Amino acid sequence: MTAAPLIDQPLPQEDIPMTETRTMHRPPATTYPGVRASAASLPALVGIEIGKSLSTRSGRSLAAAAVVLPSVAMGLAALSGDPFPSATGPIGAVGTFAALLLMALGVLSTAGEWTHRTVQTTFLLVPQRGRVLTAKAVALVLTGGVLAAVATAASAGVLALTFSGDPSWEGALFAMGTVAGSGAAFAVVGAGVGAALGNAPAALTGLYLTVLGVIPVAGVFQPEVVSWGDLSNSVLLLAQGQEETKAAVVIAGWVLVSTVAGALVTRRRQVA
Repeated sequence: MTAAPLIDQPLPQEDIPMTETRTMHRPPATTYPGVRASAASLPALVGIEIGKSLSTRSGRSLAAAAVVLPSVAMGLAALSGDPFPSATGPIGAVGTFAALLLMALGVLSTAGEWTHRTVQTTFLLVPQRGRVLTAKAVALVLTGGVLAAVATAASAGVLALTFSGDPSWEGALFAMGTVAGSGAAFAVVGAGVGAALGNAPAALTGLYLTVLGVIPVAGVFQPEVVSWGDLSNSVLLLAQGQEETKAAVVIAGWVLVSTVAGALVTRRRQVA
């Protein structure tokens, strides 16, 4: 006798009730030590951005200059011997100087990443560009505000110790608060312009040329119109309690326009 072909033999049936259905189960996800299961929180990203801004030589130099140079400028003004009736004027003037330096810190925080190509790593770790820009903005508000506050406190001390005469200190605390706020605002403006242009030298040149060159010159011919865009003069006016509403609107407008422009361009720009 010959064995029956294997193809004619019935296949063994599993002893499974007909009413039971089979389901495919996905194997549990493999976890690896040291790898976060979720994205970093916003406070963690803010801390990272603060560290990044102050970890480079240029960032540390700008931070130090923003703190030290206003006091030096205040001391030089004292040597002139010119009396000041109120402390708010010199506090606002040297505060504007500090805020302009912090503007460069903001530019480097965004445009510097595109210039040095570190943006590839940043967006690879955190693909949500909006979260990155929000973290940078919050980090610059904190960094700029603290540095400007330290700078204005130090310059006010120099003013009290070195200036001859007896300037009035009425409104000095408000002026110092204005300087701290302007430091935060200028840093965010720099970040917005830097994000929009994506090139640190171009952003720094264009921003300072506009704020310190084009606007003051244009103000000679159309002072009423240009005053609505004069960022640095708005800080000085606000610190002295003059045209407070208008000055606040000008500063807020710069912050809003630059931030929106930077966010829109960053969302569309290709990371090569």
